[in-house]
Amino acid sequence: HFFDFSLFFFVLPMAASAESNEDATEMSPLLHTRHIKVESPLLSMPEQLSRRSFSRSLLKLGASDSGVSWKRRALSLFGPGLVVMLADTDAGCLITAAQTGATWGYSLIWLQLALIPFLFMAQELTVRLGVHTGLGHGELIAKHFGKGWAWLSVITLVITCTGALISEMTGIVGVGRLLGVPDLVSAGVAAVILIIVVFTGTYRQVEIAALIMGLFEFTYFITMALSFRWSDFSSSVFHFNFSDSRYSFLIAANIGAVIMPWMIFYQQSAVVDKGMRSSEIKFARVDTLIGAFLTQAIMSSVIITSAGTIWIHMGSKFPNPSPPEQIGEFAAAIREHIYGNLGTALFCIGMLGGSMVGAVVVALTAAWGLGEVAGYSHSLENSPRSAPWFYVTFGLCVFIG
Repeated sequence: HFFDFSLFFFVLPMAASAESNEDATEMSPLLHTRHIKVESPLLSMPEQLSRRSFSRSLLKLGASDSGVSWKRRALSLFGPGLVVMLADTDAGCLITAAQTGATWGYSLIWLQLALIPFLFMAQELTVRLGVHTGLGHGELIAKHFGKGWAWLSVITLVITCTGALISEMTGIVGVGRLLGVPDLVSAGVAAVILIIVVFTGTYRQVEIAALIMGLFEFTYFITMALSFRWSDFSSSVFHFNFSDSRYSFLIAANIGAVIMPWMIFYQQSAVVDKGMRSSEIKFARVDTLIGAFLTQAIMSSVIITSAGTIWIHMGSKFPNPSPPEQIGEFAAAIREHIYGNLGTALFCIGMLGGSMVGAVVVALTAAWGLGEVAGYSHSLENSPRSAPWFYVTFGLCVFIG
């Protein structure tokens, strides 16, 4: 993680340089035509990008001049930030949040709010890197630091993505067990859905499917409303326990659950694949900012749900000596205190949605990252026939998970 973030912040000045160069370029009348304004990110695109991707970017540059409403175009730009942030609250993160609430009640809500600006800054930097250079994160590392560093970075990325995929499949299997579904069936059905969505859809269609999966996590707002008690919240939200190592451990776990290297790779590759231009970066920033608030709101809602149904009913102790650890244990505790099976259903739907959107994102990240360094075609706009290694890599990651 440290290595990935070090490279990330080393590459940042290059994005600022690209941005300043682009501002100067846009002032030149020689780079404007009647119908299409050619901007510097396209001029700096590497030769390995396909002609199809280049042509698609040119078409998008001319969208505003061809009668497409700017509102419609702005709406189409939303997605990468929301998807990556919804994937951020995946199975592992949701369990971390549930354990936090069950162990320390409401006393770590402040941390979720404090992490919002850091999460936004990290992901907003990836937007600038992608938009102003036209390159994915792996391509930038290879260009400025060499292939060796790029391969080292992408290998650590693939290891991280593999671990994350195992976590997502564990969440899916945990929900399946509550319904009496065999583990292999749960994981197999999820894998088939992921393969169908990615192998048959364009970038925008895959993005919409991921957003729909992520919307299932909104069920945690319902469980939060059903379990929230103001008196308990107000009396314990400012109860800090920094001297307790278990409290510090969960602080570290929550920080690690919020900002991860695969998020950086994913969003940068996504804005490049989407063909976003520099004049539209303000919409990407809003997309990222909304996503940052949303993902932390979901984390907070899970903490409040767990605190209101487990921590309070187990004595409101700091810390709770025996918090649940498995999905089934959390579901059983919530069922006991939130309208029986309704509480369990809401918890499981949210867990399933977070796991599925997380699986889509981390598998795509691995396929994009390897493609950027290895040089094979790596765009969702290409069919499996024209970009076989990209889709094989995605499918292999899902299978391993």
